[in-house]
Amino acid sequence: MRRVIMKQVDVIIVGAGLSGIGAAVHLKKSCPGKTFTLLEGRDAAAGTWDLFRYPGIRSDSDMHTLGYSFKPWTEAKAIADGPAIRNYVNETADEYGIRQHIRFGHHVDMASWNSKTSLWSVSATLPDGTQTEVTASFVFMCGGYYNYDEGYLPEFQAKADFKGQIIHPQFWPEDLDYAGKKVLVIGSGATAMTLVPAMAEQGASVTMVQRSPTYVVSRPAEDALANSLRRWLPAKWAYAITRFKNVTLSGIFYRRMRTNPQQAKETLLKMTRAQIGDDMVDKHFTPRYNPWDQRMCLIPNGDLFKCINNGTAKVITGHIDHWTEKGIKLKSGEHLEADIIVTATGLKMVVMSGIEFKVDNHAINFPDTFTYKGMMYSGLPNMAQTFGYINASWTLRADLTSEYVCRLLNHMDATGQNVVTPTLRQEDENMEARDWIEDFSSGYMQRMMHLLPKQGHDPWRNTQNYKLDKVMIRRAPIADDVLVFSEGLEQQAELAIEEANRAVA
Repeated sequence: MRRVIMKQVDVIIVGAGLSGIGAAVHLKKSCPGKTFTLLEGRDAAAGTWDLFRYPGIRSDSDMHTLGYSFKPWTEAKAIADGPAIRNYVNETADEYGIRQHIRFGHHVDMASWNSKTSLWSVSATLPDGTQTEVTASFVFMCGGYYNYDEGYLPEFQAKADFKGQIIHPQFWPEDLDYAGKKVLVIGSGATAMTLVPAMAEQGASVTMVQRSPTYVVSRPAEDALANSLRRWLPAKWAYAITRFKNVTLSGIFYRRMRTNPQQAKETLLKMTRAQIGDDMVDKHFTPRYNPWDQRMCLIPNGDLFKCINNGTAKVITGHIDHWTEKGIKLKSGEHLEADIIVTATGLKMVVMSGIEFKVDNHAINFPDTFTYKGMMYSGLPNMAQTFGYINASWTLRADLTSEYVCRLLNHMDATGQNVVTPTLRQEDENMEARDWIEDFSSGYMQRMMHLLPKQGHDPWRNTQNYKLDKVMIRRAPIADDVLVFSEGLEQQAELAIEEANRAVA
């Protein structure tokens, strides 16, 4: 097997999606002397927004907060479709000269830290099987948490009996003709609620089959204030004002949902009743859980409700008993016929992009680690990860994390340090180990919670709170009593031994 050793860089960014491209821009702007490369497993940038190509694919966050802090979103639609977001990410890569730093087709397999050299060695496999290796002093994980190779699919009894076409949204066929066909979409999350109106609009007879209801909130696709401000103000000013407004309002909305859930539930259901009526809400849109125990679904301009009202789409709530040759049989006895079944049953998650991590040849088991401010991990030197919010736009946290990494690298340069390691203090040894994300019951997260790092008391927290994170990440000093800095772990020890030997001599 051929092996290629690549040139050493200061920072390796894993992933060239929304987070990775943003991280690279932050490095160029705030650490202009640092060399870096992005290792991307696919042959294109934009990550999730390039991978997913199913009908209607769009954001479920407004682009004034999902967009980068440094690059205004200037299109009219705030709830943007996948192609528009893909263009935005690629435009950013080209505008800031990032594309030349991307190594496409590099599927990262392992990252190994060597204390003798104070370097990470990152191994990747190319499409032809060639193994590559690049070394760097710092690794920045920006690969997200979706498994790009397979989606989540529950066990369905007699699934093989179905004679029609079965599709998972993650692997949508480009040439699929569904006009005039009966389509069952299994699921009740954002993907299902995006697919149903999009396919109905193109002439399919679509039924969404859900096991249990989800909270659905309709929102205008365009932000009237943002579009108005751009007529009178420079794009950066208009964007900053809109971003501040949306962050503030969404924060207030979320806190009210959590502090007074019963009132919040009544308000949400009242809004939904006004659009599709009491009967539909009682049967299909009244969840058993409180608002934000799971992620809410955002629909632009009420598109899902409109296609239900005009009869081009239906919703069925019930448990699937088994599949048949012609469709699905529910436990209620009802049979649903289909030409196509779309399994919008969720995504399969991976920890650290499925990469094996080692420190001095010892494998790292991430559930045994504690997260430092939701970005770094106890015992892992010179490594940070971007992990966004489940209750707000991902990029809000991605920008904060990138800012912090740049501040950290500049601090190390200024103080002559090469290595930084989040290290548990004596007072941390008996702290309660809590889940990576608390009070969030969505299946996709619960299925992987046992594989994720733990959190405890400050600063070992993943707050999932943008307001708190701005204080803890953006404004707090870099140096504290948790981060241990050194010129190099083993080099420092060797110097100490040499000093001791000289003293004895």
